[in-house]
Amino acid sequence: MELSVFQKAKKGNYYCGDSYFYRETDDAFLCALADGLGSGEMAMESSKAVMEIIEDHPSLSVEALVKKCNEVLVGKRGVVLGILKIDYSGMTYSYSSIGNIGVITVDPDGKRHRNIPLAGYLSGYSRSLRVTHGKIQKGMIFLMFSDGVNDRRLSAKLTHVRNAEEITTLYKNLYGQNREDDTTLIAMVYH
Repeated sequence: MELSVFQKAKKGNYYCGDSYFYRETDDAFLCALADGLGSGEMAMESSKAVMEIIEDHPSLSVEALVKKCNEVLVGKRGVVLGILKIDYSGMTYSYSSIGNIGVITVDPDGKRHRNIPLAGYLSGYSRSLRVTHGKIQKGMIFLMFSDGVNDRRLSAKLTHVRNAEEITTLYKNLYGQNREDDTTLIAMVYH
């Protein structure tokens, strides 16, 4: 998996409330993005706590990861969360998005699919979950992003690009200065 990340804190903030984690093994790929509610240091604390759970339990299913992440948020600020898992041996992917973490997939033929995230956020209370499953193809692009990224700009200008670093560089150059919120864009291309 080829991966590139563009991340910047909200204008005027030192701390970014977005946190991400990814890990690739011979058998699987895992990527997660959390955006702590609000901005600044307390938002960063919540999003980092969730990433630590995912880092400690990468083999769990998407559903089990979300449940564990929710448990760690008792007494903390909530987060919105996106998790993508790819099973290389089965050539399948699964992802879930809660709140305003966006996920766009682009097939090798250029067809885009934008997920509709489950409304709400994680805050320590039990909640329902929706997981999307599909078959992975060589050349497939996955874009995962926080609400600081304008998804229309992504779709209009960048989803035809087939290089992860070029996608994040183009986004940074075109829109990276307009940051009214913490901004994270993770571009992944499966080879």
